[in-house]
Amino acid sequence: MHSLLSLIALLSILYAVYVIARQTSQLSYIRRYRFHPAIRQKLKKKHPTLTEPQLDCVFLALRDYFYCCNRAKHRMVSMPSQVVDDAWHEFILFTRSYGQFCQKAFGRFLHHTPAEAMTRPTLAQDGIKRAWRLACVKEKLNPLTPTRLPLLFSIDAQLAIINGFIYHLHCMPGDNGYCASHIGCGGGCSGDSDFDMSGDSDGGADGGCSGGCGGGD
Repeated sequence: MHSLLSLIALLSILYAVYVIARQTSQLSYIRRYRFHPAIRQKLKKKHPTLTEPQLDCVFLALRDYFYCCNRAKHRMVSMPSQVVDDAWHEFILFTRSYGQFCQKAFGRFLHHTPAEAMTRPTLAQDGIKRAWRLACVKEKLNPLTPTRLPLLFSIDAQLAIINGFIYHLHCMPGDNGYCASHIGCGGGCSGDSDFDMSGDSDGGADGGCSGGCGGGD
């Protein structure tokens, strides 16, 4: 019996090491991935006012979103940015490259699903809360008391994206957009994550949420 328990414990440790190593490898792959130049060109056509450095910023934010999806553990992670979602759309159209990327980055295909097709009305709401926590954790911000907005939540305002999703760190009367200090609100599109500083615990503020589209298994 003692030998069996020891074997089980060893196998559990080996599996945990394997899972950590796999995720580390996946996150490194996401960080180093180079998007096809044609994807950049198509995004430029959709947003002709963006400069080359601004396009760089969009694809950096797209990597941040994919980081969040990797940390998601198959849970919904909403997309807080219109321009990053546009980049994601263009990437998806390169079906072979996108499929290969998903397999290496997530070990599965990350689907893009309209909000109206989600299985629960609160799924997009839950997803935006997870997106907030995970994006904050990636940038070493405390999701409860952030000193600034993470890139995914600030990029539309920074780049003056028409019909973009605008977030305010501290909402004032008359502000247009979403209040990050009550992050139950938000909108956009989403993929398949969650607060402790690892970003894995569920929870967060309740509240309304505008829905967009989302990704998942």
